[in-house]
Amino acid sequence: MNSIDSSIDNILESYQKYGGINLDESRNFPNRQNVIAVLSDLQCLIFPGFRVAEEIDAQTLRFVTGERVNRVISMLTREIQKALLYVVQDPAVEQSHCFTLAEQASRALIDELPEIRRKIGRDVQAAYEGDPAAKSTEEVIVSYPGLEAIVVYRIAHFLANSGVPVIPRIMSEYAHGKTGIDINPGATIGESFFIDHGTGVVIGESCTIGNNVKIYQGVTLGALSVKKELMNKKRHPTIEDNVTIYANATILGGETVIGKGSTIGGNTWVTKSVPAGTTYTQTCTQ
Repeated sequence: MNSIDSSIDNILESYQKYGGINLDESRNFPNRQNVIAVLSDLQCLIFPGFRVAEEIDAQTLRFVTGERVNRVISMLTREIQKALLYVVQDPAVEQSHCFTLAEQASRALIDELPEIRRKIGRDVQAAYEGDPAAKSTEEVIVSYPGLEAIVVYRIAHFLANSGVPVIPRIMSEYAHGKTGIDINPGATIGESFFIDHGTGVVIGESCTIGNNVKIYQGVTLGALSVKKELMNKKRHPTIEDNVTIYANATILGGETVIGKGSTIGGNTWVTKSVPAGTTYTQTCTQ
């Protein structure tokens, strides 16, 4: 046996010993590459003609759109079915039942796309109006990482709220790796949301953000504790409407509320609520 064969045998042995293999069987884990491919198609449906090089005009737009919609439904349904079967882990649950639920979720997302596009349009406008360096809304669409992270969040959040497991987190972590912006799909974010620069932003799972909120790079909206028993509890802050949070501010805790119209200065540490209309430029703790 040559050295390559020996190496292959050792790798196969490690699969048996340590697990971590995603076999192509009935109850395997969703495939990351397929989820990312779906996400790419969804972004193209949201911004046709912006994300990939393609020839589209008024005559071909319906065909291109239809092709993408059918591809998304087909591939996303398969991946959601895998996720449902994996989470249930019950041999008595029929694949056909999970397929039906998965197809319903995929079609619901497609039906929701016009509303998602409306919200994203407001996010684009917020970025254009909030950044003096932005020359056009088109520039925002093609070049702003903050917007890309928000687009992925709005898709993932809808799926998470529809009861789809695993898939939303794959999407959000892909965006995290690409943009440096970590938005958990469980967070609730209002309209006209703008993340400027973006790198290092963290928005936790139970965070609630109102309308017309603007945050800068390095902002953390996090929890005071990361104990596992706090799962499914409100651990992250509430940011009310018309708040601006400057670079590297850290706001922690499920009971912390940043009041409407407030401004949080850069490099601040906040663990108690801030009244509406307040400007904080120093550390504020209980």
